[in-house]
Order: sequence, then structure tokens, then C-alpha cells
Amino acid sequence: MESERIPKWKALPIFSSDALSSVGYGPEQIALILVSIPALYAYFGAVVVAIIILLGIVALSYSQVIKANPGGGGSYAIAMKYLGVYPALVAGASLFSDYILTVAVSISSGTAAIISAFPILAPYHLYLDIFVLVFVLMIFNLRGVQEASTMFVWPTYIFLGAVFLTIFSGLYQVFILNATPGVVAVSDSPPMGMFTVLLLLRAFANGCSSMTGVEAIADGVPLFKAPQERNAMITTGIMAAILACMLGGISYLIIYFHLLPVEGVTLMSELVQHVFGRNIIFYFIQVMTMIILYLAANTAYNGLPPLLSFMARDGYVPRYFGNRGERLSFSNGIVLLTIGAAILILGFNGNVEHLISLYAVGVFLSFTIAQTAMVIHWHKTREHNWKIYALINGTGAVVTTFVVIIVLITKFIYGAWIICLLIPVLVYLFIKVHKHYNDVRDQLVLTSEGYKETMVPALGRHIVVIPVASPTQAVARAMRYAKMIRPYKIYAVHVCTDVARGEKVKKLWEDLEPSVQLVMIPSPYRQLTDPLIRFLYRLRRRVGPQDAITVLIPEFEPKKLWHRLLHNQSGSILRLRILNYLDVVVSTVPLKFKR
Repeated sequence: MESERIPKWKALPIFSSDALSSVGYGPEQIALILVSIPALYAYFGAVVVAIIILLGIVALSYSQVIKANPGGGGSYAIAMKYLGVYPALVAGASLFSDYILTVAVSISSGTAAIISAFPILAPYHLYLDIFVLVFVLMIFNLRGVQEASTMFVWPTYIFLGAVFLTIFSGLYQVFILNATPGVVAVSDSPPMGMFTVLLLLRAFANGCSSMTGVEAIADGVPLFKAPQERNAMITTGIMAAILACMLGGISYLIIYFHLLPVEGVTLMSELVQHVFGRNIIFYFIQVMTMIILYLAANTAYNGLPPLLSFMARDGYVPRYFGNRGERLSFSNGIVLLTIGAAILILGFNGNVEHLISLYAVGVFLSFTIAQTAMVIHWHKTREHNWKIYALINGTGAVVTTFVVIIVLITKFIYGAWIICLLIPVLVYLFIKVHKHYNDVRDQLVLTSEGYKETMVPALGRHIVVIPVASPTQAVARAMRYAKMIRPYKIYAVHVCTDVARGEKVKKLWEDLEPSVQLVMIPSPYRQLTDPLIRFLYRLRRRVGPQDAITVLIPEFEPKKLWHRLLHNQSGSILRLRILNYLDVVVSTVPLKFKR
């Protein structure tokens, strides 16, 4: 784990590629709304300034979240600590939906960018989306944080260089070469009314999509090199400053040259072509924009799996989302994120404008919950300058609350209702999962008295092997059955993936069943089945060919079929692998639950 931690210069592109890449579609989403009434184009600059101010408030507020909660988990963890279960679950559900949307929007936007330069690819946009999703993002993230950062870091910095080259070149033309401004064929006094205000608010809500991903750094603080808290706060500030400069510079040039959205061509593409012409620089920047928008989805891959691991630890999502793979990545969370994004891309046909309508609701709701929790934190701890910090987070909470209301009002009929429905459904599922795990714990708990009552005198002659993850009622039932079938010898085997936990299991086992030795098999790479199979293979070679080996797998059987989805299927995998490779008897000893 220590070798997987990353410095600030790698953390910036890994955690901020979503926010930084949003300049590729954020200004365009503002313009798409404003051009519906040409006179409203005059408010483009005001909308962008409001978004930049909001960005500063949120970034400053999240720096305080990092300071107060350096263990990671972001909005979910801080809300669980200070607001309770339900606000925390709402934050978790909000971020869950937003991270999946982040992947879908980023990949669809990247494909749109490359199609702007090469229209011949338009019929194949869905194939491009799915290919990048599965064979680039998922595969590289499954390889681990270090390999993903090595893959993604340099394209991000090249993209930043390309964007600032465009901005500086455009400003040079404006202020040094006195480039001719675009023709504005609109009134200087746009009409105001309720419909006009709603359009402006919707443009603001669309532009707020540029702020998604700001919270990702707070979710991944443990992945930073020491001092983790300080490095994460510095990275947040750098990210906000870069994004504000890019958003402001690009929007200024779009307004100055009066660029308007064109079907099949992104607004960023129009700007680059206007500044450089359609030459090699244009194609290079379009390719880099495509790459960074694709890689922007990587922010979600570094945000959602760790978030699910925190929720799995608390028992609100299946426990296996808290398991790390061989490369120390949260593999199950990565696969779930990929499947969810693929469903969205296919369901919305990779249309960025339609996906944007679902965007920003979840992230700003989580912003609000996090800032509210921070106000309570400062009030309880009363650290030095706590009133200033509470004012910062309180202001952030108020502002983001208004943004949530604006987003809901302006986007509800365009698709935001889906997120409004999804979040309560997810919260309900989280609660049901937690209740099930509580029921399982109550039925698995084992005391010394309960174990003694379960046991009977052991009789038997042949060899029995019982895999033991930890002493539970299921293991006690398997041990009782082993003694009933009169074994010659019983091996209790624990595959140890964590030394400290292994010592606890060993001590507990010695207290409960000192007559049966617990064989400890170290597994530094967290493999469970392979070490056990190797043990059985060596045991099979040591005993005589006439001797029988029985592997008793302790399993509990949930009452409801869907409960099985909430547990690892290690027993089934182990049974299949042993039967395929070894001459042994495999039997399952079930413990049936009543609820």
C-alpha cells in the first residue's frame, strides 16, 4: 500500500482530470441554452463568472473537509460522523449516481471531440465509447493506481498545455494583433421575464457540470504521499485555480469572437479552429481533448471504488466492494462502475446533451451535505479560528443548497427526475443491505458457551479438512459434523491474508477448539483458493492412496435468494476448483438462516 501512494504532481491529473477536462464541454452547455434566445448571449460572461465564484467557494470548503477528515470518504464519511446515517446514505447515493454519470459524460464528450475533427467516425461513436470504457479505463484501473497514474498523467499535462496555448494565442490576437471581434447581431438590452430567468438559471445549472469531480480529492486522501492532508489540500487549490483560469479564458474568447454552437462540431473545436486554423495544431489539440475527456472518467474510477469500500466497511453495500484485488485496487467497484456507465451510454445513445440533463444534481447535493456536516464539526471541536472555518463551510452549504434548487427546477423535466427517483431507491437498498448484514451477524456470532453446546465427542477414522475464515456458527456446525463422521484427523486451515487478523483468528480458535490445530497458510497476495489447493495437493501426496480426504466447506444459506448477491461466493468457487483438480471429497455443511 505504501508503494501505491502518489505525489501531488501525479495526484493532480489522477483526481482532477474530470474537473479540468470539463472545459471541453462546460462552456458549450451554457451556450446551447443561451442561444435559444439570441439576446441572452450577452449574459454568457455573467454566468461564467458566477460559476467561477461558486468553484472557489466549493474548493475552499472541500479543503476544510480534507482537514477535518483526512481518512478519506469525503461527503459520506463526514456526514456519517456528524449528521447521522440517512444524510450520509443520501451523500453516498448522490456520489454513486454522479460518478457513473461522470464516466458516461466524459467518454461521450471525448468521442464528440474526435468526431468534430474526423466526421467519418460519427456512425461508430457507440463502438468507440464502449471500447474506451472497457479496454482502456477498466483494464488499466484494474492494474492498480501506480500503473493507471503512469498511463494517465502525461496526457493530462499535455492537454493543459494545449488549452493554455489556445488561450494565450487567442489573447495575443485580441490584445496585440487587435483581432476583429465577432459580429453580435443581438440587442444590448435582453428582455427579462420569468421564462428568461429560467433559461439563465438552466444555463448556469448546465455550466455547473464543470465542477463535478471537485470532491474526488477529498474521497482519495489516503492515496496521497505523506503529509497526506497537506498534499491533498494543496492539490485541491491548484486544481481550482487551473480550472478557473481555463474556464475564464476559454469563455472570454468564445464571447469575443462570438462563437455559437454548430451541429456536429464542439464549441471548443470551433475556438481552436478560429485561433489556429484547420492545421496540424488544430488536429493535435482535438486529439488531446479527446484523450483528456476519455481520461476524465478516470476521476470516477479513483472516487467511486474507495467510496464503496467505506460503505462496505459500514455494511451498506455488499462486503466484497471493500476487498482489494491482487494489484491493490478495489476491483469489484471498478467493474460495477464500468457496467453502470455502459448502460447509461447505450441507453442515451452517447448523447452528451441528454446525459448532461442528469448531471450535477447528485454532486451538488453531496456538496451541501458535506458543508453542513463541517459546520457541525467546527462547532463541536472549536479549534483555533473555528468561527472562520464554520463561516466558510456555512457559506458553501447555503450557496450549494441554492444551486441544488436551481438544478432541480431547471433540469427536472429534462431528466433530473431520474436522479431524484434513483437516490431514494439507492438509499432504501443501502438500508436493506445493512439490515441483512446485521441479521447475519446476529446468527453467526459464536461464544465459548455456544461452541461447547454445539460440540459432541468426536469419533472417526478418515482425514477431514475444514477451511476457516473466522470461527463462526457455520464453522462450529462443520466441526460438529466432522466429528460425527469419525475422522482419523481433522485439519482446520486458515488462509492468512492479513497478519494481525490472522493472529486474532488463531488466538480465538485456540480458546474455542484447542484439540484441533489451526493450520495457518500465509497468502501475501490475498489469494484464497490457490494456497488451500496447494495444501490439499501436498496432503494428498503424503497420505496413502486408500485414504480418503474430505473437505468440509462451512456455508450459511440466507433465507431470501437476493441475499446471496450480498456475499462472496468463495465456497462455490472453492468447491469447483477442488473438484476439478484434486482426488478429494468436497461437502458443504449448510447453516440455514431464519431471516
